[in-house]
Amino acid sequence: MIRELTEEKVFKDPVHHSVYVQDPIVWKLIDTPEFQRLRRIRQLGTSYLTFHGAEHSRFSHSLGVYEITRKIISQFERNGYADWPKEERLVSLCAALLHDVGHAPFSHSLEQVFGTDHEKWTCEILLADTGINRVLREADQGLPERIASVICKNYEQPIVVSLVSSQMDADRMDYLLRDSYFTGVHYGTFDLDRILRVLRPYKGRIVVKESGMHAVEAYLMSRYQMYWQVYFHPVTRSSEIVLRSIFKRARKLHESGYRFEFLLPPVRRLFDGILTVGDYLELDEAMVQTSFGQWTREKDPILSDLCKRFLNRQLYKYIPMEHLDETWLSQMRREWQNIGLDPDYYLELDTPTDLPYDVYKSEMKQGSPEKPPILLLDDKERLTEISVKSEIIRSIAGLQQGKYHIYYPEDMVVPHANRLSPDLREYLYL
Repeated sequence: MIRELTEEKVFKDPVHHSVYVQDPIVWKLIDTPEFQRLRRIRQLGTSYLTFHGAEHSRFSHSLGVYEITRKIISQFERNGYADWPKEERLVSLCAALLHDVGHAPFSHSLEQVFGTDHEKWTCEILLADTGINRVLREADQGLPERIASVICKNYEQPIVVSLVSSQMDADRMDYLLRDSYFTGVHYGTFDLDRILRVLRPYKGRIVVKESGMHAVEAYLMSRYQMYWQVYFHPVTRSSEIVLRSIFKRARKLHESGYRFEFLLPPVRRLFDGILTVGDYLELDEAMVQTSFGQWTREKDPILSDLCKRFLNRQLYKYIPMEHLDETWLSQMRREWQNIGLDPDYYLELDTPTDLPYDVYKSEMKQGSPEKPPILLLDDKERLTEISVKSEIIRSIAGLQQGKYHIYYPEDMVVPHANRLSPDLREYLYL
């Protein structure tokens, strides 16, 4: 049996000022090796190469998601809302805290290349023989499975899932505020206190009191601005392209039988697709960047060059493309090959997409991977999807495609400019 905490524990936090821990289970979960590993994984991946302050970790973000969830539940309990299942408090807090433990270093780039899924790995870590699993089972034998079910979005109480994964969940609210703070921008700011006051549990879901609509509008606009101004910043996209190219090249070399001068066992097993939970938990950004540092000395010129570029921030230049032109891209690939550049690694078309708000008119089924709409609750207990009443939300709903950009290493192309076609030289401003 886990003993009660003798006093409330407090983490100082730049976003929420303080993070309060009252439950001994939560305190012990924070102290597990699997959760402490999140200190070694940046929240914003390669964004630190664009915004130098973006060095915050998934550890601090996870604490923030827990704190927002704790505040929401406390507000529900203080007001005595009958639709909130009080027995789900601990499951909700643990799921909020642990929702990101399955992230890999540079998670989204790594996932694209190797086909991994951080939510599936989170569930694996919860259910395997780990420190997290032992803490949860010490409290309740069925607790790991219940929390994994929340992460997989098929928990028997959808209201618990919506706290951690919805269009206005604790995860999104924390990362917008936290990422805005650490990148030094103001796009992600919104009135969190006001939103927390207008949330209501209602018939198995979380809704918004109609008088709080304008606070929700500000939240959704902050998300819209953060994606286009920060998350999809073209310099960040450039660094992600170089990073993915490193992973692709290293994996291809490994599959072809290339003998690396330096290849750590967990990285080798990542390439082979045979990672155990233990292997996965060994992967962090320190290991990945150590590998990159060593690979700058590899005999393969492409891998060596890509690693130097990433570590020294010698990123690709980008130029806009007004519309997708496959014929033009095919011509560019041929001309890249003619000047000795492999277009698989030195030429990329990028089109970032995101929906600032997903409008779903139909009723969401339990376990649906789609995030249900934000519903407004009026004083007559009628529910209305927010875009019906908000012109602002209607204007941004469905906006998802950014501009096409071509990325390439200008320093490797310029010396061969005279060998490129006149049309391509003009396009590249050479």
